[in-house]
Amino acid sequence: MAGSAPLDPSSPAASEDDRRLVEALRAGDEGAFTELLERYHTALVRLAMIYVADRAVAEEVAQETWLGVLQGIDRFEGRASLKTWIFHILLNCARTRRHREARSIPFSAFWNPASEPDEPAVEPERFLPGDHPTWPHHWNAFPEPWSGLEDRLVARETYTYIRQVIEALPLHQREVITLRDIEGWTPSEVCAALGVSEANQRVLLHRARSRVRRALEQYLREQ
Repeated sequence: MAGSAPLDPSSPAASEDDRRLVEALRAGDEGAFTELLERYHTALVRLAMIYVADRAVAEEVAQETWLGVLQGIDRFEGRASLKTWIFHILLNCARTRRHREARSIPFSAFWNPASEPDEPAVEPERFLPGDHPTWPHHWNAFPEPWSGLEDRLVARETYTYIRQVIEALPLHQREVITLRDIEGWTPSEVCAALGVSEANQRVLLHRARSRVRRALEQYLREQ
């Protein structure tokens, strides 16, 4: 199509599958668009739910995203993967909707490390003190073993509880753990979509996983 931005074949993100889909979309191939819908729509709605209050609004955000894909496909240059580009559009749409509906403070930056205090992965009191005569800094209270709890871990009630814990996480932690542990994205994909460094991505994921682990441990102990 005249005026379309060429894909950079030297870019590692410009896969053969991306080139095929982009060319088909630019040619108006409905089958290519349906293929992308089947791949990513459910995940788009799930990610949009981080920012909006209900599924109906999340569906609207996903629809806005697909419209943005169709309107912007001629300008796609392949500097990121097609998947990352689509989800980046979703994030922009969701953050705009979140700000417009005044559900929270404006999203001025993804994450400022100074704004969130450090927190340990495990409570310090579960370790022996550094001046212990025999086992300094060793476990004082071991994590409870989860062997034999497979049925409980996959039970609907437990799954629902884990989802509730994730939904209660700070926004930036929730974004990263959703993409990494629910959607199965690689670290590089998360960094590209969210515009964060590898180090920040690791910190956010570590904090999110630590909070979920502590909450799950307490939940299983109380059951």
